[in-house]
Amino acid sequence: MEDQIKKMERVRDLMMDHGIEMISAVAVLIIGLLAAKWINKVLRRSLSNLKTNATAVSVICNIVYVLMLVAVVLVSAVEAGLQVKPIIRLCILFSMIIVGVIVFFRPFLPSLPFKVGNTVKVGDLLGKIEATTFLNTRLKTFDGKTFFVPNRQILNDIVINYHLTQTRRIKINVGIRYDQDLMKAKQVLESIMIEDPRVEVKPGPVVYVLNLTNNCVELGGRF
Repeated sequence: MEDQIKKMERVRDLMMDHGIEMISAVAVLIIGLLAAKWINKVLRRSLSNLKTNATAVSVICNIVYVLMLVAVVLVSAVEAGLQVKPIIRLCILFSMIIVGVIVFFRPFLPSLPFKVGNTVKVGDLLGKIEATTFLNTRLKTFDGKTFFVPNRQILNDIVINYHLTQTRRIKINVGIRYDQDLMKAKQVLESIMIEDPRVEVKPGPVVYVLNLTNNCVELGGRF
């Protein structure tokens, strides 16, 4: 019982002597970590909007994030009243190691072939990427379902990323009766595709007969 009382007295003395510094250091650490996370998110979004290479964006953001974490730890250590010089040396060494790993080993590390916001097809799933973690990816399909797909499964499967190509060929099949004007139907379908501002001029849209069925002539529009 006496030992416990002595321990409590030592804790009380410690809090009385250094309590303000400890609370200040913890507050600086928490606020700094939250700020670093927010700045990293904003920086990633800004660089992604500039259509910068995804690998370069990841490397730059990771390096900046590490440097911000080092700065937060240093400020927190100063607030706690610790000796700054040994901590600075340790943080510099830690930063050099982390930055070196990011720069030199990043090309050899497997990365997901998409980023948040991309529309992708993973296996039989077609939807929009909502979030990624170290273990899984959250994908929301267009019928409102949310899937958590393991990253190891994604890396071992075929993935189609619809955001990596600016143009895609679209197919439209239209059936007309045999008593209708074939040439006029082809002209109407072609003019509709040409008038759409989203359709590329080169290569231009084409219309041709796909099939002759029992009930109709099937036309195919490609643009």
